[in-house]
Amino acid sequence: MKKSGMFLFLAAIVAIVAFRGIDELPIGASLPKADVKLKDISGKSVSLKEAAKENGLLVMFSCNTCPYVIRNQERTVAHCNYALDKKIGVVLINSNEAQRSDADSYDAMKEYAKEQAYKWHYVVDEKSALADAFGAKRTPECFLFDKSGKLVYHGAIDNNPDASGVTRKHLRIAMDEMLAGKDVSQKTSNSVGCSIKRI
Repeated sequence: MKKSGMFLFLAAIVAIVAFRGIDELPIGASLPKADVKLKDISGKSVSLKEAAKENGLLVMFSCNTCPYVIRNQERTVAHCNYALDKKIGVVLINSNEAQRSDADSYDAMKEYAKEQAYKWHYVVDEKSALADAFGAKRTPECFLFDKSGKLVYHGAIDNNPDASGVTRKHLRIAMDEMLAGKDVSQKTSNSVGCSIKRI
């Protein structure tokens, strides 16, 4: 019993240290790795800079497998469609490099995107390089950049992973405030979801 308890304690410490080793992108920071070409489900490559539109860019770290992503899928699609309607580019990034030969493979990504009727970029993040640059830790996790490429919001889609418990739509409000030329009133929130599966 003592050995199993010690193992769990050490595992928790390792997880905490691993997360602390990743620096979060601060509010006001410029879009990182903007020119890096990423393999899209279309079969072509695209950079974040190319994906941005005249009013900014929404970057969301996602995947095919996380229960939180699946539970949030309807809201993900709604928010991404809203962003596109408002001339904000959208890129979903799959950084689960440790599952690339399984359910988060490129072919599985294409199938998942087709099932969900994605109209935006869904790209492979090789070796989780973008996740590291952004300081992304979970799926889903959102980063909203304004038209000058500065980060104005980082966090969850809304304030509850359970749709029935949502009382504030963080991402939607941030987009509306950004589009209105206002300072985003809540710039960060805690993302609830699965850890990104790095190698």
